[in-house]
Amino acid sequence: MLMNRGNRWEDLRQERLAAPAASAGYERTRRAFELGEQIRALREAQHISQAELARRMGSTQPAIARLEAGRVSPSLDTLDRAAAALGAELVIAFQHPLQRGRRQLSG
Repeated sequence: MLMNRGNRWEDLRQERLAAPAASAGYERTRRAFELGEQIRALREAQHISQAELARRMGSTQPAIARLEAGRVSPSLDTLDRAAAALGAELVIAFQHPLQRGRRQLSG
């Protein structure tokens, strides 16, 4: 009986994730998470704390923690400030969904 309940939940979950609004929300969350991971990796590679990154960005340590955890969708301004604080170049590109991870489109 529990298995049926689980199967129904999985079916419902898949159905709801297929809805355009849910899919868009999932993609926004995925992007925020991936950006946060990149910022954390750059910060850790430079052996600086979240507090130091926050100071360099004119922000707060809790805001950096939320950013790195992917709990917020960062603005372009926030990404610019993070890149400058980390001595990195911010690159933004559009890609065809089927090409994700293969190459960037140039134009």
